[in-house]
Amino acid sequence: MGASKIDNENGASYPQIFVVDDEPILLELAEQILSHIHVKIRTFTNPEVALQTYTDAAKRPDLIITDFAMHEMDGMALIRACRRLNPKQKILLISGTVDESVFNGTGLKPDAFLAKPYQPAVLTSVVQRLLDS
Repeated sequence: MGASKIDNENGASYPQIFVVDDEPILLELAEQILSHIHVKIRTFTNPEVALQTYTDAAKRPDLIITDFAMHEMDGMALIRACRRLNPKQKILLISGTVDESVFNGTGLKPDAFLAKPYQPAVLTSVVQRLLDS
């Protein structure tokens, strides 16, 4: 089953994005940055709750944006769990604590990586590229 699309009041179908970060302010920032593109954003401060939601195939998003360093589960563990359920899941890993070497040699790679701090236009561009691919 494919990713769920969210219908707006006009009947248009918007891609859904899960944003996972244990810092609420960073979730708000991502929502503000992406608010001008036509997407439905669901935010999660707890990656385990995001994963529980993800296990319902009907609720799977088109894209997951996850932080690396979180208290309950790191971003790589979330990627691993989601890819077990859906190997083709598009994922953007964001981090201010590690670089791309964190997934080198793991056989598990996100579709894109952004280092914090990032420019809003860069996040928007990467998200649009991933949704369009």
